Formats: sequence, structure tokens, C-alpha cells
Amino acid sequence: MKYLIVICVVAAVLWLTMRGRGAASSKPRGAGRKPAPAEIVQCEHCGVHVPRSDAVEDARGAFCTEAHRLAGPRRH
Repeated sequence: MKYLIVICVVAAVLWLTMRGRGAASSKPRGAGRKPAPAEIVQCEHCGVHVPRSDAVEDARGAFCTEAHRLAGPRRH
């Protein structure tokens, strides 16, 4: 009977060990990498810094909002 308990304990430890390895190896490659930093631009009207993806741009430059784009660049 004690051999059966030892076999069950060993089997449980092996199962837990293999299960832990399977979860770690199933991560997609690059999952631990940090994303590239966003490019930051300055609003031509008020000077606020915003990510380029959120900025409103035209031929005069980048602006933080549509209202500031319509107002145009402020002379500093």
C-alpha cells in the first residue's frame, strides 16, 4: 500500500512539473517584448506634447485637437 502512495505522489509531481512547462512554452514569441515607444509631437498652437497617433496634422504641423488646428499655429 505504501508503494502505491509513493507512486501516486511521484506521478502528481511529474504531472505538475510537465503542466508548468507546457504553459511556459506555449507563449507566443515576442510576448515578453516591450512595444516600441510612441513618437511624440508638440502642438503648434499650445505646445502640448501628444502621441503622433492622436495628433491632428495638416501642412502647417501637428495639433492636439481639431479646434487648435482650425485656430492655426500661435506665434511664440
